[in-house]
Amino acid sequence: MNNIKFDSSKPLDIIPIGRVAIDFNPNEIHRPLEESRTFTKYVGGSPANIAVGMARLGKKVGFIGKVSDDQFGKFVTNYFEKEGIDTSNVSVAKNGESLGLTFTEILSPTESSILMYRNGIADLQLSPEDINEDYIKSAKAIVVSGVALAASPSREACFVAIEYAKKHGTVVIFDVDYRSYTWKSKEEIAVYYAMAARMSDIVMGSREEFDLMEQIISPGSTDQETAARWIKAGNKIVVIKHGKEGSTAYTDDGQSFKIKPFPVKLLKSFGGGDAYGSAFMYALMEGWDVIDALEFGSASAAMLVASHSCSEDMPSAEQVKEFIRQKKEEYGEMIARA
Repeated sequence: MNNIKFDSSKPLDIIPIGRVAIDFNPNEIHRPLEESRTFTKYVGGSPANIAVGMARLGKKVGFIGKVSDDQFGKFVTNYFEKEGIDTSNVSVAKNGESLGLTFTEILSPTESSILMYRNGIADLQLSPEDINEDYIKSAKAIVVSGVALAASPSREACFVAIEYAKKHGTVVIFDVDYRSYTWKSKEEIAVYYAMAARMSDIVMGSREEFDLMEQIISPGSTDQETAARWIKAGNKIVVIKHGKEGSTAYTDDGQSFKIKPFPVKLLKSFGGGDAYGSAFMYALMEGWDVIDALEFGSASAAMLVASHSCSEDMPSAEQVKEFIRQKKEEYGEMIARA
């Protein structure tokens, strides 16, 4: 068991909120982006990837976001519907805003970069009026992405959603998900990240993302100090990720659980975080122990960094379990645990 309680009477399992974009991943890998000539189009953006990940794992998923009034917007909503994701609260931007376009570069298995076009963007036009209280009430959990806090009116919409969630017993998960674009200053980042973290029940991020969050209140914190700070603020679980060094979950009963990454042959160095997050959340909703949820998340992340896509290659629960079984058979029973 774990220390997070989800209201089983609610019909939706989870609603991610925020960014949905279009990813163009190069078909000619291990070469510079300027030399890539053909790309495969996928649905992208961290909240969108998490939505697909949770749906593939068998959860009932909704989404709150804004898309462009064009073929790319239709591509997103059609893809969501094909995956069984409810799109009733995905609205269309009215003033010609575009979906974000992301061109990825896979120079080597460990060297990847992202070129983003984010001017006049649809997802940041999500407004408080787009947030339906009954929709939030109907879900066991919402996921708020840090990117959605980068500009108005999206940031206000997120805080309205969080307030409704707190009012109706819906678990709030804050995925820090830092991207440098749109933010105006480090101080702005710190203020809005900290506001969201003080209102969440679970907060997840890399060490670098927590450093951004804490740069005003306590720069240079250790993992233990960071976890204690946000647990004291009301979080039940704080997850701090260290990339290839693994991740640690700290819980409000004073325990900590550490996991190491599964060994895989890397194809790219992006996308793993969204698979990790969706699998970790799935396992918590299933009532698993925190260490087993971390293991499940770590396995899903490993599968994604070994694949070409993010959303398209999100695995099913059975695929993740089989991956864990095979890796433990190959490397030993405790390979994923520190």
